[in-house]
Amino acid sequence: MNMLRSISRFLLVLVLALGVSCTPGKRITKANVEEVEEGMSKKQVESILGHPTSITNEDLVIMKKTTYVYRQGKDSVTIVFKDDKVQSKESTLSN
Repeated sequence: MNMLRSISRFLLVLVLALGVSCTPGKRITKANVEEVEEGMSKKQVESILGHPTSITNEDLVIMKKTTYVYRQGKDSVTIVFKDDKVQSKESTLSN
C-alpha cells in the first residue's frame, strides 16, 4: 500500500511538472517579441516564444499563410507567416 502511494505521488508530480513546462505563452515578453524578425522560420519563432496558444492555416492558391497567436492574460501576440516565413507581427504587450 505504501509503495502504491509513493508511485501515485511520483506520477502526480511528473504530470504537474510536464503541464507547467508545456504551458503556451510562458516566455512571452516584449523583449522576446522584439527578437522575432521578418523572414524567420516557424521553428526560430517557437524557439523564442514557445508554442503558440492557437494556430490558423490557410492554403491559398498563390501562397500558404499561417497565423500564430500567443495569449497571456489580457495581452496577445500575433505572428503571420507567408510561405513559412514571418511576414508580420502585432503585439499588445506594454512592458
